Amino acid sequence: HEPPGNISSIVVFSLSGFSATVNYRVTLFSLTLLCYCLIVVVNVSLILTIILDQNLHEPMYMFLCSLCINGLYGTAGFYPKFVSDLLSDTHVISYAGCLLQVFVIYSNAKTDYSILVLMAYDRYVAICRPLEYHSVMSVRRTAVLLSLSWLLPLCIEASVIGLTSTLKLCGSHIQKLYCENWSIVKLACGSTKVNDIVGLIIITFYLFHALFIGCSYVWLVKSALKSREGRKKFTQTCVPHLLCLLNVTAALLFDTMYSRYGSASMPQTLRNFMAIQFLIIPPFLNPIIYGLILTKIRNRMIHLCKMAGQRFKLTLKV
Repeated sequence: HEPPGNISSIVVFSLSGFSATVNYRVTLFSLTLLCYCLIVVVNVSLILTIILDQNLHEPMYMFLCSLCINGLYGTAGFYPKFVSDLLSDTHVISYAGCLLQVFVIYSNAKTDYSILVLMAYDRYVAICRPLEYHSVMSVRRTAVLLSLSWLLPLCIEASVIGLTSTLKLCGSHIQKLYCENWSIVKLACGSTKVNDIVGLIIITFYLFHALFIGCSYVWLVKSALKSREGRKKFTQTCVPHLLCLLNVTAALLFDTMYSRYGSASMPQTLRNFMAIQFLIIPPFLNPIIYGLILTKIRNRMIHLCKMAGQRFKLTLKV
């Protein structure tokens, strides 16, 4: 029977994006499993390297560690379900499970951007105000900023999910490989004006994040050009941040534009790629970019690999 009030009577959603994967299920399953394993390995390696080395217990590396933890958190909301769906004949997800997936994936995306803002601020202080760095980026302030970079996106996404859960839905067909808030809102029977306004406010809020990063880099470039040491520090620590920022921004921009303005006439395969590339490219490339460019991390990881190799040889001899 129809439940009272605005609460949706939808019990499960069907995910129609899998219609294009039927003929390649085994291949996609293998590639997806390999991709997820690589994401876990590269992120866990970087996290352990930073945690185990006292020399890396600095704000920049703590932010990087948090970025990798967030990458694992976000992909955990997508890959296990996606992998099981690839080998399944029915592609459905419960109403509660769908809202949970939306919360995990999109709070992950927002947290990514918040952490990248902190990293930009950290680099600005390090290069433009080097004498004040340790007083400005103290342990306490770093901990507070990191906590806010997680709590604020989680609260924002919780409010979005709260609004979506009040909608009465007239459909259960989601044209994606996973649950996405805008896809659920489009199934609503009545007005979604409040959801639209809140969505635009959140997008504007994160556009200000991008503006803040842009302004900080204007000051960074001006300061770095003044000295050879500044240019060296900029190249070593800001280039990987810029690459990760462009990586995440492009991925999220694709997803936002596709979700709101994507055409149904586009091939399903292309739509699928545009929908999931922000769950594949940033969590895989970000730790690799930092691991290869940041000298301290690269040297530490090489040292750990050599030690592991020596222990393996000793074990074989025994």
